[in-house]
Amino acid sequence: MSRLYVIGIGPGSLDLLTPEAREALGAVTHVYGYGPYLSRIQPLGAFTCHASDNGDEVARARQALAAAENKGGVALISGGDAGVFGMASALFEAMETGPAAWRAVDVKIVPGVTAVLAAASRLGAPLGNDFVIMSLSDNLKPWAVIEKRLIAAAQGDFVIALYNARSRARPDQLANAFDCLRTILPPETEVAFAHHVTRPDERLELSTLADCEAQQADMATLVLIGARSTRRVARPDGKAWLYTPRSVSEA
Repeated sequence: MSRLYVIGIGPGSLDLLTPEAREALGAVTHVYGYGPYLSRIQPLGAFTCHASDNGDEVARARQALAAAENKGGVALISGGDAGVFGMASALFEAMETGPAAWRAVDVKIVPGVTAVLAAASRLGAPLGNDFVIMSLSDNLKPWAVIEKRLIAAAQGDFVIALYNARSRARPDQLANAFDCLRTILPPETEVAFAHHVTRPDERLELSTLADCEAQQADMATLVLIGARSTRRVARPDGKAWLYTPRSVSEA
């Protein structure tokens, strides 16, 4: 039976590529993915890379399924974890709507370290209690849905991690999200910006909901908004750790 690996390659540094992912990449001859992600893993195996642009996820999944059906030894890669806003969902969408033969492909999902976990490890322990992960991209869902979910997460006092926070094509979403959250959360709520985590140009910034600005983020930035209980712990070097206590008092 043909096998198709769907591999999460982590947030940036190959140090966070799992042994299972390395083994899977060593077992394939063709790898499909977004160009910049392929360039990251290209030195790891003797495979042929098939690059496509961001936004072509379902079409890319169809190409990988067709190749796996005919050739075997195929991988579809995704930044971070393939199941978190990644290629695993696109793959199953393509499988559901494609030829019946694609459902016979032996799919193996290989997990990876997603951006929020890498960012949290750099910041301290901001995910020490319940948290929500959201994408601010309105390419696949309307802004009204995003705003409704933001309000619900803030009212529930979750730590909120925002993917796809801001881009040249979507310059206003993050500012709108901050404005929305400011109607619910206190101004001293902790906010963290984690840019290019685990890469050479990694940058971490701490702010508050009162002082943060959307311009502090771009498409490569994970934005984290703390719960009411999230705290800073000062460090001797003038920086601080961010953490959310594991215990919660009754509201």
